[in-house]
Amino acid sequence: MLKQRVITAIVLLAVVLACLFAPWDWPLAVLATLALSLAAWEWSRLNGFSGAPAVSIGVVFGIACAIAALNDVPEVTKPSLFWLVFCMAWLVGAALVLRGGVEGWNALPRALRLIAGLAVFAVAWVAMLRAFELGINYLLSLMALVWMADIGAYFAGKTFGMKLFPRKLAPTVSPGKSWEGVVGGVIGVVLLASLWLWLDRSLAYEYGHSFYGVVRQQGVFMLILVCVALVAMSVLGDLVESLVKRAAGVKDSSGVLPGHGGVLDRIDGLLPVMPMGMLVLALVARAA
Repeated sequence: MLKQRVITAIVLLAVVLACLFAPWDWPLAVLATLALSLAAWEWSRLNGFSGAPAVSIGVVFGIACAIAALNDVPEVTKPSLFWLVFCMAWLVGAALVLRGGVEGWNALPRALRLIAGLAVFAVAWVAMLRAFELGINYLLSLMALVWMADIGAYFAGKTFGMKLFPRKLAPTVSPGKSWEGVVGGVIGVVLLASLWLWLDRSLAYEYGHSFYGVVRQQGVFMLILVCVALVAMSVLGDLVESLVKRAAGVKDSSGVLPGHGGVLDRIDGLLPVMPMGMLVLALVARAA
């Protein structure tokens, strides 16, 4: 199982890097559209749709993204108000969903659950394309934040779980997650930010500033605060997806990624982090 996970992870990383460093912009746009279309299909299945209807939802979502890209729709999302409204709505929505638990989620109309998820996917798609316009370094450093938060949380949870804090993070939603894991994720991201700031000395000229380099302009304290906030958003994204899977009675969103489950299982943390990364950028630009 571990070997399968490692092989899949290496292949996925190779595909992402190939699209990021391609001499054209369209490979990354195609990859983002394909990934989120699969996520839309998985989300449909998790919320009571199956067979042809679920496939149709994924296909229609992909076509809508393609039409939006061809018409430069991502360009209309530059104002910070757009990102602020979405991030606040996401935070409030996530808090209400987690508070309501599985019963509260299943009590919501199926159409509402479907539309809410597709809206989140659409905004994340826009945020990814907007981040890519700022440079490979910016987008990759923001994505790596989520990856490092997951890695740090995994190893810290395995090593120190329930040894430092008396209670689990969210036992009724995701029993395997601990507060020690969250702390480990934060520490991992702060260390990653430090390393990336050092790498920026040689990367920034050719590939643009990283996310950490942009935030660092407001001081070290602000950088640490933002890293903590984004790790928290990543954890919330993971918890919300865990709750939805629990409500659907499944372990993984699908089986399209051997050893990793579904696409949604791999991007749940990115969904809220990418838009918040764009909000942070907008606020930093105003403060500069």
